[in-house]
Amino acid sequence: MSQENEKFLIFGNPIEHSKSPQMHNSAFDHLNLNSFYDKYLLTDGKKIKEIFNSENIKGANITVPHKEDAFRLADEVVGIANEIEAVNTYVKKDDKIYAYNTDAPGFLKAISDFGKIKSVLILGAGGTAKAIAMALKEENIEVRILNRSAEKLAFFKAQGFKTYTWGNFQMNHYDLIVNSTSAGLNNEDYPIKKTTLESIFLNAKYAFDCIYGKDTPFLKLAQAEGLKAKDGEDMLLYQGVLAFELFTDTLLDKETIEVMRKALKKDPVEDTIDNEEQK
Repeated sequence: MSQENEKFLIFGNPIEHSKSPQMHNSAFDHLNLNSFYDKYLLTDGKKIKEIFNSENIKGANITVPHKEDAFRLADEVVGIANEIEAVNTYVKKDDKIYAYNTDAPGFLKAISDFGKIKSVLILGAGGTAKAIAMALKEENIEVRILNRSAEKLAFFKAQGFKTYTWGNFQMNHYDLIVNSTSAGLNNEDYPIKKTTLESIFLNAKYAFDCIYGKDTPFLKLAQAEGLKAKDGEDMLLYQGVLAFELFTDTLLDKETIEVMRKALKKDPVEDTIDNEEQK
């Protein structure tokens, strides 16, 4: 593993709530690596490649709303990210930006303690939903997508998924319900109408909210309906572990992973480094 002082960032907007820096920095400290990971408020996703190169960083994570722009601007896209058409990890190698999606395997690892799953309903149609849908498709699990509007459903239709808007949704049996929307993050909203969600939960076994660190209305309702439910902390952890392994070209042991998990439990540091408008 390299011992030189290397810099890593997470790009997003908003970004102040991100716990990725404390997760990655805890692992750098634990492994005695002279590296540092910081937040970067990026308002224009089309500048991500330019800024990545000008900041002289070794690697980065990308969060909403820039995962699709990051995919389009990468020099080389690796693995399942090509099908998802969204990336959340950049690594600089040989003066090229290699792009990956660790959300997909991170999600599968996060739900590995659920029982057998045959069918899934994903609420929302953004970059995270794409990653989850494609990961589940590779596992031969039936996936359907429900989104407020039809606009973002084109990707899923092209990939052969059954899709619904709020206006044409048909009730069905789903083992797992996934909330990939931001509903409940900074408010007490449900991702869809509460009565509809209650009906969906009636025949479901499991619920997963990609939001982490908050008992959202979605999770509370799932638990009240008797479902086994969990938030997005494990997904964040495992996608972070996979990203860290790509950053450092090493496999993490269980002890380091637990160090990262503990770091996620802390409140995020509010500092965000300069964005392009402050330069």
